[in-house]
Amino acid sequence: MRILVVGGAGYIGSHMTKLLLDEGHEPMVVDNLSSGHRDAVPRHVFLNGDLRHRVLLDSVLSSRHFDGVMHFASCIQVGESMTDPGKYYWNNVANTLNLLDAMMMRGVTRLIFSSTAAIYGEPRYVPIDEEHPKAPLNPYGRSKWMVEQVLADYERAYGLRHVCLRYFNAAGAHPSGTLGERHRPETHLIPLVLRVASGNAPAVKIFGTDYDTPDGTCIRDYVHVTDLCRAHLLAMEYLMGDGASRAYNLGNGNGFSVKQVIDAASRVTAGTIAVSIAGRREGDPARLVADSALARRELGWQPQYPGIDTIVAHAWVWEQRASRLQPAYAAAR
Repeated sequence: MRILVVGGAGYIGSHMTKLLLDEGHEPMVVDNLSSGHRDAVPRHVFLNGDLRHRVLLDSVLSSRHFDGVMHFASCIQVGESMTDPGKYYWNNVANTLNLLDAMMMRGVTRLIFSSTAAIYGEPRYVPIDEEHPKAPLNPYGRSKWMVEQVLADYERAYGLRHVCLRYFNAAGAHPSGTLGERHRPETHLIPLVLRVASGNAPAVKIFGTDYDTPDGTCIRDYVHVTDLCRAHLLAMEYLMGDGASRAYNLGNGNGFSVKQVIDAASRVTAGTIAVSIAGRREGDPARLVADSALARRELGWQPQYPGIDTIVAHAWVWEQRASRLQPAYAAAR
């Protein structure tokens, strides 16, 4: 398959590009490097470009026949979306419209969209299935839900077939240790914990220890990044086989608490992780766990790395390698 991967130099996008290449497909990456990294994808498949630029999108989409598009080019920081919502609506919604219109003009009618569990808001029940009410609590989640609704309208009007993949907590790194998380700033728990283990941070904060969970800390559903990418590939194959537009949750279905993640990091690194206790963060539910039965049943998706120790171990290999790349790695943080 020939796949246009927008946002393909970011965390998940770069893993997706590697999987496509490893499986013999032909990806082309478009990324403006606002949060991605040039060294995360091979030079021969990379184009520095922005979804705001319609002329560029027209040129790319007319340069060859694409079987479909995978869309990872979104802003993802919940806190930032509260203080700068315009950035999120312009990039996540308006720029996606630009991409969709360019696709329709060139007859590219298959899209895999990187969505999020944030569209559900405060869970009314756990585990969360795809029919759970949609009530996002922040502009990030609202922007993703808006795009999902736009995609449904574009299908009705223009025949755009799509799969929306609603991630829970993407985590881990490529098992080879060649790719991993390099967010600016980093807000994800596992890399923050491993920074402490590697001596690059003094302590990791635990936000709240009085939740209604077995150990008092929040429980989240962590899914390995390469398992997420495998789901994208299966979803594109599903659309290539004339599958109908769908939305799927992607998670392990097993929740791990903050303390359990820290304990796993202690086991993996054979060290003690210093912690500091802080108050609860507004809007943090006690439990967020996915019901991914639909993806397993219809796509044949089966996570290869469901264990928290394995997820942390792969992230630790990357953390150690990336730390040796100082000062470039430090600057990227």
